[in-house]
Amino acid sequence: MTHSSSRAVGGSGMSAAAWAERQIASVRDDPAGRLALMQRCYRGPFGKAPRHLPFRRAAMSFMRWQLRRGLLRPLSGDRPGSPWWRAVNERILRDGCEAVALSGDLPGPASSRTVDFWTAFADRPTARAWYRAHNGSVVAAYLEHRDLAEAENEAERFFMNVVLCRVLYTHALVAAPRISLGWLRPLGPFLGDPRLGMIGVFLQLSRILPDEYPLTAGVRFYLGAERGFGRLLDYGMIAPRLQQLYEWSAHELEAPDLLDCVRDGVLTYAWPFEERGVWQPPKSFPVRMAHRLVPPERRG
Repeated sequence: MTHSSSRAVGGSGMSAAAWAERQIASVRDDPAGRLALMQRCYRGPFGKAPRHLPFRRAAMSFMRWQLRRGLLRPLSGDRPGSPWWRAVNERILRDGCEAVALSGDLPGPASSRTVDFWTAFADRPTARAWYRAHNGSVVAAYLEHRDLAEAENEAERFFMNVVLCRVLYTHALVAAPRISLGWLRPLGPFLGDPRLGMIGVFLQLSRILPDEYPLTAGVRFYLGAERGFGRLLDYGMIAPRLQQLYEWSAHELEAPDLLDCVRDGVLTYAWPFEERGVWQPPKSFPVRMAHRLVPPERRG
């Protein structure tokens, strides 16, 4: 937070959770305000957190994409935002704000396990700690708001699954490179470091999704638009590892219900298993070569 904000944290006389909720309420229908709030969180309770600021890069890049698509717009008005995306974003913000407040000496206890992950990152800002905090909040929001996800259209629900498997995969690049890259695992910590520009490539969906909400075409249309690195990543690298990736992530994030989002290597978050054909790899030479050259490692 800024220096003036830190004084407000320290002298507010309320719990860290209540203070965080007040911050969220002030920006709930202000997309730009949400972005500014996230930026302030990475400055810590006293406005100066040089070891934490570099981690802001990945979070801000993905959030700016959400703003461009209009996902965080108020629910009232001619072009409302997405109730589901707003809820997921709000969970990340709330957990981060509460951790900032706890670091600024407002009383606890932490309201959730994911807030504990954020305070652990605040105490020791490493790439693995950041992913555990960020993805812990993401997964908690996914599981909590499945009803909102079910209300979205087919294309939106498909890409919810794509986003989830990609953020879990980038976490594994840093914390479980054997799972994510096999024999190329020495590259994992570099490729997945949230402080570096490479991470934006993994989370980039703007090349195939228009800056609009909701999506108006069917899933097959957008799959046809995916080329190059995105297709190679999703079908060549992540798809053969899905079951193992989700099992590892459920353990790493202490979220066993995450396993309800995958079945027999098929993504099933707000998506019927019977429609699993969309997850089958396309007939593509680069994808086949990826399967051959970088196969998933056998389980011990």
